[in-house]
Amino acid sequence: MSEWLAVIEDWLMDYGVLGLLIVSFTDSAFSPIIPEVMLIPMGIASPDKVWLYAFYTTVASILGALLGWYIGKKLGRPILLRFIKADKIDKVEYYFERYGAMAILIAAFTPVPYKVFTIFSGISKIKIRTLVFWSILGRGGRFFLEAAIIAALGVRAKPFIEENFTLITLGIGGLAVIAFIIYRLILTRKKTA
Repeated sequence: MSEWLAVIEDWLMDYGVLGLLIVSFTDSAFSPIIPEVMLIPMGIASPDKVWLYAFYTTVASILGALLGWYIGKKLGRPILLRFIKADKIDKVEYYFERYGAMAILIAAFTPVPYKVFTIFSGISKIKIRTLVFWSILGRGGRFFLEAAIIAALGVRAKPFIEENFTLITLGIGGLAVIAFIIYRLILTRKKTA
């Protein structure tokens, strides 16, 4: 499978921005290929365009999230069960119950498969504007952070991102969860006061 994915990635690279848009869109709905396989090399090759590439990646990813939402709304849980183990779906459901729509932000920013959350947001009947809002924050944050690393490090960005990005995104995702919990506690106290 990895050889097959590598062939597709190479083929899409020949299409430049169009390939980046396709990968970014499909990643949010059903594809196993993540946008970074194109965003990072394209950004390193053209550092003057890295911010524009991050923007394209974010927009296409959000549009793909809408497709994921639609798939979830129309096809429901059975579609996820065809591709993902039930325990993983239960975990996603737990995140939605615990953190509400902010689970989308966590998935959008961290290395968690985003498509599972976009499809589940449709199953859960999350409002489209909620999905778009948290996707802009999460996906935009992720891709623009990568663009900033590329702008700062140039060719050294690729090994840096490969070695550290999971840790960085998980750390920032953890901080976002803590901030959300504090926010919810403040709201709860205001309602009871």
